[in-house]
Amino acid sequence: MPAVVLVGAQWGDEGKGKATDLLGSRVDFVVRYQGGNNAGHTVVIGDERYALHLLPSGILTPTCTPVIGNGVVIDPSVLFRELAGLDERGIDTSNLKISANAHIITPFQVEFDKVTERFLGNQKIGTTGRGIGPTYMDKVARTGIRVQDLFDEKLLFEKVEQSLDHRNQIFVKVFNRMPFDAEKVTQELLEFTEPLRGYVADTGLLLNKALDAGKLVLLEGSQGTLLDVDHGTYPFVTSSNPTAGGACAGSGIGPTRIDRSMGILKAYTTRVGSGPFPTELHDADGERLRQVGGEVGVTTGRDRRCGWFDAPIARYATRVNGLTDIFLTKLDVLTGWERIPVCVAYDVDGQKVDEIPMLQSDFANATPIYEYLPGWSDDISGARTLADLPPNARAYVQFLEEQSQCRISAIGVGQDRDATIKIHDLVG
Repeated sequence: MPAVVLVGAQWGDEGKGKATDLLGSRVDFVVRYQGGNNAGHTVVIGDERYALHLLPSGILTPTCTPVIGNGVVIDPSVLFRELAGLDERGIDTSNLKISANAHIITPFQVEFDKVTERFLGNQKIGTTGRGIGPTYMDKVARTGIRVQDLFDEKLLFEKVEQSLDHRNQIFVKVFNRMPFDAEKVTQELLEFTEPLRGYVADTGLLLNKALDAGKLVLLEGSQGTLLDVDHGTYPFVTSSNPTAGGACAGSGIGPTRIDRSMGILKAYTTRVGSGPFPTELHDADGERLRQVGGEVGVTTGRDRRCGWFDAPIARYATRVNGLTDIFLTKLDVLTGWERIPVCVAYDVDGQKVDEIPMLQSDFANATPIYEYLPGWSDDISGARTLADLPPNARAYVQFLEEQSQCRISAIGVGQDRDATIKIHDLVG
């Protein structure tokens, strides 16, 4: 059975958690393949609302095996706090598998993240301050600490000591901070060794054997396409690859095993943190989108910046991720507008540009060129087929599909688990 990858097709917060949860009953494994607890998914089941930061959304489906892949960076304290919260609410978390090769976020990486961002002043990139970036830095520098290192106390201490030898110099001499003690950090990390033991596995081998056995594997990206370190709005990006290409490196599944790539798009656009955002609204419409859409970051608690749908971004995401399907979320939020703008191109220094500009400075200075579509006032939260939608809502969906250059296979029309219009089978 082939694997399926699901990615955010904007700046994250598109509703990937709901999409993954809806697919959870159909798939055998759900895999987080990158990022850390800087991401957030909200899943609503009946009257229950679950905010997930590090765990795959599939952990809410009893028949599904959730996997944290090798490309993820893990703060053990956050992991066990999140597991405990789900256990208290009656969710069985015992089936979780964690890659032995995933990297551990240490206290000194969290501190380094915070002080570095503070010293950037007006040049801040909008980091969550959770140590994600410094952990990926150490991973690339080959000085990182992996989950498997927690099972070798001598090796763990050597790695911590090696990492702090350089990092403490910066803490003391640049940031005027107290140095970290290698022995103390090691002992703190060792407290997680036994709690982790039952979860740790060779997840790459596990997933490939599952595919060989005909199991369906869903690869769940966090953040979004435009936060990809290579393909996003650099430097206002995350430190990993949320795009479909990152799914292979972050899970241990080869590219020939993936045959579907699903992108999640909001019916409008949001982002958290700094960086360019051509359709951003600073008026009553922006505030209305924020209020009606509940646009507050699941992980950060920060108000999301809101704007109209950006078709060049959607086309870019289709291209970069090789999208085969789009899951359009939060269409219901647009109910009540007399007309709805859609950005179809940009004006860059007086020139019409149909795609995201090659130069970051041009993108930062881009002005959206809008087409206006008639809105609708009917409540669409009960719609379960395209025919249930008002004509103007159907026309809006069709226009976004044409502009995105990818078929829309499902539409979210409300928060509830079943508030979805299914057009094409997402895994068949």
